[in-house]
Amino acid sequence: MSEGVEWAIHSCLNLTWLEPGEAVTAARMAAFYELPAAYLNKQLQALARAGILASTPGPRGGFRLARRAEDITLLDMVIAIEGPEEAFRCEEILRQGPGDHEGADYRRLCVVSQSMRRAELAWRRELAGQTLDDLRMIVERRVPATPGRTRAWFANLRT
Repeated sequence: MSEGVEWAIHSCLNLTWLEPGEAVTAARMAAFYELPAAYLNKQLQALARAGILASTPGPRGGFRLARRAEDITLLDMVIAIEGPEEAFRCEEILRQGPGDHEGADYRRLCVVSQSMRRAELAWRRELAGQTLDDLRMIVERRVPATPGRTRAWFANLRT
């Protein structure tokens, strides 16, 4: 998984603490974590194409959440950045090994493919079961000052 997933999730989390309708530019979000703005912007654009973020042009424009945080899962964000393909791709190398495997269904025959598929499904279920709002609530419980500090930091950059 690329670093863009981490950057995207943290950026979306920060957007949960902004005032309704407020938008933040990619450059401002990148400055928050000292990330390369052009690369972060690519991740934010992918989130916008997926309907997770909305992009507003103009001098007061930027990115904001397009949906409620409770309606955005971690899996939504991972798929927006990495794509929907499975992490493990069975190339059916078992076919090249010794033995008679002609006409075999390798997804049923290969224990490696089966094990990796089970792990993939468990991973996706876990990500689909956690929302951006879940993360927001955990952060606010652990570090209650985070929302105010985040809003203040972005507000100070507007000058």
